[in-house]
Amino acid sequence: MQRILIQLVDWLWYRAIFIKWLLWPISVPYGLIINVRHQFYRWGIKKIIKLPVPVIVVGNISVGGTGKTPIVMFLSEELQANGYKVGIISRGYGGNAKRWPQRVFPDSDPSLVGDEPVLLAQKTQCPVMVGPDRVAAARALLSMEKLDLLLSDDGLQHYQLGRTLEIVVVDGTRGLGNGLCLPAGPLREFSYRLSNADVVIVNGGEWGRGDFFRVKPAVKNLYQASGSVQKKLEEFKNQKVHAVAGIGNPNRFFDLLNKFNIEVLPHPLPDHATLNKSDLTFEDDKPVFITEKDAVKCEDIVCGNVWCVPIKIEFQLEDKSRFMSLILRELKKHAK
Repeated sequence: MQRILIQLVDWLWYRAIFIKWLLWPISVPYGLIINVRHQFYRWGIKKIIKLPVPVIVVGNISVGGTGKTPIVMFLSEELQANGYKVGIISRGYGGNAKRWPQRVFPDSDPSLVGDEPVLLAQKTQCPVMVGPDRVAAARALLSMEKLDLLLSDDGLQHYQLGRTLEIVVVDGTRGLGNGLCLPAGPLREFSYRLSNADVVIVNGGEWGRGDFFRVKPAVKNLYQASGSVQKKLEEFKNQKVHAVAGIGNPNRFFDLLNKFNIEVLPHPLPDHATLNKSDLTFEDDKPVFITEKDAVKCEDIVCGNVWCVPIKIEFQLEDKSRFMSLILRELKKHAK
């Protein structure tokens, strides 16, 4: 039933464009409420908390997966290479810890602190703190670590958190859907919010004609989830594989595999879903592919035929140097 509901919402938001104007009236109240709330912070009616270090927020204006986490990983790596001591804060979606904020370590329990924060702790070598209150999470992390800046994974609409730079990520395949705010469409804010962002990154696809940075997902080697064996994705060309994905936009994962001429048997799960052995076991011996985000939730599950597909991003042409020049230039301004 849950899967049918997800498919229905996806159809209404991204495919049934012809009924957009019927849905428009129910999208306006939500958009107005968010917009007024944003203006209250801009006008000083509500207080913005400025932290002692620069904050870069990486978020989106739509629900579902747009590829923010790989962007955060890329930024953390590049900024550390430029000598910055970087910390990461996140909401901790999917975590049910009784107290917040929570420090996240590479071996933390994803059921307590969320799957994405554990993945970030494993892959970035950065200290990570999570909590619904981003300011509280940031302050807690700064009290423990001497840092030069913070990356906020999501939190674009958490306006209490002062920020030096806003980076908005858009799914280049799905774009902004029907362009309507919740619940009639996928948007958390009106689409003109993009014009207020410092940087807009379009992830894959062909959406948008503005002065955007463009990236595409890239995969080199995948690795056995319960072992040390690595293989190139090309080795599975023309094979049928089960693809299991508990992420915001599972089709992004399935489509990527299809581009490598892999025949995908899709098994979408809700975002941040808990994975059990039954989710990875099928009545055949075909390989099972999962995302890195899902892999952190099944490290105790021994399945030799399960392969993790790590996804990184690649900037198009000269966009990488232009992007990092912009980021470093803004950080230097803040330091003056």
